[in-house]
Amino acid sequence: MAINRFIGKTIGVLMGGMSSEREISLKSGRAVAASLTRLGYHTRAIDADTEIAFTLRKEGIGVAFIALHGRYGEDGIIQGLLEWMKIPYTGSGVLASALGMDKVASRGVFRSHGLPVPPGWSFRKKRRFGRMTSRLVFRLL
Repeated sequence: MAINRFIGKTIGVLMGGMSSEREISLKSGRAVAASLTRLGYHTRAIDADTEIAFTLRKEGIGVAFIALHGRYGEDGIIQGLLEWMKIPYTGSGVLASALGMDKVASRGVFRSHGLPVPPGWSFRKKRRFGRMTSRLVFRLL
């Protein structure tokens, strides 16, 4: 996408949000907004909350720069909203974002395409993890 496509459009830098990574998102979002403004783009810094759809319309956002981290920012949720609102955005699409946040699903996709995947387990309940610790002899990530 040519950068000239953004001239004359309001770029909404979506930051903050509701995840545990809010503070780093605010920091990176402010840096992005400042850089875009310095380059001459019409920019709005937007602290994403439960009213984000209303805010995007009210501010006349023509394109979104996603500086959100964690849940609601990297998991396909904001991407789905932006798709629905027909607002172009930076980063991966809905499916890639959702898969990237779901490590179990990602492993399944990798494996189905013949990519090597190290042994691993998924624990949904803490008590199951306790029974498995004696079998775990490699470094855990």
